[in-house]
Amino acid sequence: MYMRENVVFARDVDVERVPDGQAFTLPQGTLGVLTQALGTSFTVAAEGNLYRLKGEDADAIGRAAPASAAIEVEDPASLTLEDFEVLVWKTLSTCFDPEIPVDIVQLGLIYECEVTPGKDDLFDVRVLMTLTAAGCGMGDIIAGEARDKIEGLPRAGKVRVDLTFDPPWGRHRMSESALLALGL
Repeated sequence: MYMRENVVFARDVDVERVPDGQAFTLPQGTLGVLTQALGTSFTVAAEGNLYRLKGEDADAIGRAAPASAAIEVEDPASLTLEDFEVLVWKTLSTCFDPEIPVDIVQLGLIYECEVTPGKDDLFDVRVLMTLTAAGCGMGDIIAGEARDKIEGLPRAGKVRVDLTFDPPWGRHRMSESALLALGL
């Protein structure tokens, strides 16, 4: 959700600066404005910059950690390849660009998602994705979040998430609901 809520950091906390992804530690007592709480992270404006705060550090701004993005599966052993692919897409839709209140699937950042049988009755996944801007330093962070969440799925085998900028992303790739959400 997009918001504007004042926060005070209750403890020192590691964050990533948006849009370059550089790691920083914001000290206890830092004043900020919570601008986005989507997926499993927060975006906070502080000291003239935007920062991405991991959900596990939500207590630093007086919030509860977001609910896990893990998708529950009643009987993992019965998952078909097609079922698993649906789970991967649902999982990708829990990943957000920290500057844009729309998930990476609706933004059209996922170019390919290939699920194949892997070893030991697991499913291997290869995702090819892009970013809204080639120079965005958050690329590895967003791709890493997607990979980590997919790896957390039951029966996930080898998971690979690659970034590409060919073809370049354009807003024509966005879903209708993303365009509406952003007022475009």
